[in-house]
Amino acid sequence: MTAQLIQIETTPDLTDQVYRALLGAISDGSLAPGQRITQEELAEQLAVSRQPVVQALRLLKKEGFVHDAPMASGPGGRSRGLLVAPLDADWIAQVYEVRGALDVLAARRAAERRTRIDPAVLERGREAVRRADIQAMIDADLAFHRALYQAADNPLIEQSALLHWHHIRRAMGVTLQTSSLREPVWDEHEAIAHAVAAGDAVLAETLMRQHCGLASRNLGHHMNRTPRDLATAS
Repeated sequence: MTAQLIQIETTPDLTDQVYRALLGAISDGSLAPGQRITQEELAEQLAVSRQPVVQALRLLKKEGFVHDAPMASGPGGRSRGLLVAPLDADWIAQVYEVRGALDVLAARRAAERRTRIDPAVLERGREAVRRADIQAMIDADLAFHRALYQAADNPLIEQSALLHWHHIRRAMGVTLQTSSLREPVWDEHEAIAHAVAAGDAVLAETLMRQHCGLASRNLGHHMNRTPRDLATAS
């Protein structure tokens, strides 16, 4: 007699696609911080059944991208779906601390291997600054750091760092609203790239630590400012 011991999920690829679609929408702000979302609405928008949406949201909740919405008021109130997690300065600072440690390690290992970062990666960032295209700046910033992760020749560094980058992408647009902070980022990237190519692991590590620390401080400062403050600083 044959018994069915395990019920196997038949649509893991679809769940992963839904997860990635929702994560991308949260990262780029299409699903805004504090926005209320429901399984039904998301399933309809993505043209899928509720099951992969439920599974994807479970993962996103575990990773801190969404959380339960407040219960409805009154007797017998029920949960009213989920909320996209708000941007919290303290939480982002903690994320930056972990990401910074990974980036410092990546810079050192890449320098030990004398890796040459493709100049096109740096040029894409500067071109995005010239166009004042904030989304392109964020994409280029990630591309630079990802090039270092890959150069470090340790897949765990890249895998660990990329999860934190999804949180960071949500907040970077706040800092980049201030135009005076855009170009210096790429000056810092270029200096790091030169140190890595020269094989100077100590300098690469030092520059990356300074770069990540400054980025964290700038972000924390800007997340606590008002729209009027930001308009004045732009």
